[in-house]
Amino acid sequence: MADQSDVETALVNAIAQAIYPEGPGFPGVISAPCRIYRGWPDSAALDNDLKAGWVNISVFPLSVGMRNTTRYMDFWQLLADQPPTLGVDVTGTTATFSGTAQAGQLAGLLVNNSAFVYLVQATDTPASVAAALAAKVAGMQPASTNGASVTVPGAYRLIGRVVAPQPALWQTRRQEQNFRVTLWCPDPLTRDAAASAIDAEFAQAHFLQLADGSLGRLLFQSSTALDNAEVVGLYRRDLLYSVEYPTTRIQTLPTMLFANITIGSAIATFGTLTG
Repeated sequence: MADQSDVETALVNAIAQAIYPEGPGFPGVISAPCRIYRGWPDSAALDNDLKAGWVNISVFPLSVGMRNTTRYMDFWQLLADQPPTLGVDVTGTTATFSGTAQAGQLAGLLVNNSAFVYLVQATDTPASVAAALAAKVAGMQPASTNGASVTVPGAYRLIGRVVAPQPALWQTRRQEQNFRVTLWCPDPLTRDAAASAIDAEFAQAHFLQLADGSLGRLLFQSSTALDNAEVVGLYRRDLLYSVEYPTTRIQTLPTMLFANITIGSAIATFGTLTG
């Protein structure tokens, strides 16, 4: 589920992208080394960093101004499609499984007008999946295995399929909250360069990608420079942003293998396939 901590993490990641556009292993937009993190800095550690020429950039949530923005009915939304890691190819009357067997996936064979389905377990391999399905088919007609292959002699139609369960997200609530991005810098030029890079990055990133697949709406609120502590080598800039983000639940939904067929020998009948 999306949480305030997920928004803070997303902001930290976006700041890192702004400061190190080519990645953390490459030079950044400022020459000074930089620490980017959630929370408020420790005073002693910050003083030591500033004396050593380090920049600190912190992300801190504000409780002031937080409001509930829920305004529509709850609904399930499918996330990015999760393809199965197990595969199957059919040649004539032989189905061959390959890839990696992953728990929760469904492997199935449609033999003539009857479907045989197996729920993949964590200890399975393509060969054990083939053996399990062959045993199910053999309850109705002859079937044999050779490694990861299942052969059903005399079948006039053989279809093999594998599907993976799909994650779906349910927004239970939305809220808007302010977050303070604070730059703690050893000199004003470094502060200005870093702040400019972050603000430019955030200006074009209208949404934050959160860990659960949902999005947070990012809006600029204000910017303040604080130079009252320059005598001790601290040059500060606060960037205030609001993020509207959802509170969510994620559930895994099953995926259909076959429709309008007889399952197994006669467990349930939904219709008859023709052709």
